[in-house]
Order: sequence, then structure tokens, then C-alpha cells
Amino acid sequence: MVPKKYEMILFSFVMSLFMSGFMSLIVTFLNLGFVDGFVMIWLHAYWKAFLVAFPTIFFVVPQVRKIVGKLIAKG
Repeated sequence: MVPKKYEMILFSFVMSLFMSGFMSLIVTFLNLGFVDGFVMIWLHAYWKAFLVAFPTIFFVVPQVRKIVGKLIAKG
């Protein structure tokens, strides 16, 4: 098990794996369709998307939590 102090890093890593994988798959498909070499093209887009998604999620999630906390009714 991973210690609690690494929760945000692990959350960011796992979330970015799923989101960048899913989004790059959909965008690649919408732009190209199922062409020859689709999987390799998608994987190339995936790792680039992951490099952007991981630090973005790491730094944005705490701010989003604050904003959502202000928008949620107390009680």
C-alpha cells in the first residue's frame, strides 16, 4: 500500500493515465478513423497527452476542490 502522504501524486498519476488514454483514443479516432497503424498513432498521442495531463491534474485538482467547496451548499 502507498502511504497517505502520496495520495495526491497517486491520484494525479492514475487519473491522468485514464483521462489521457481515453481522450487521446477518442480524438485520434475522430480525426483519423480506424486507419492502418491506428494503435501506434494513438499510443504516440497517448504518451504526449499523459505528459501534459499528469502535472495539470496535480496542480489543478486542489484549486478545483476549493471552487467546488464554495459552490456546494452547507448543511
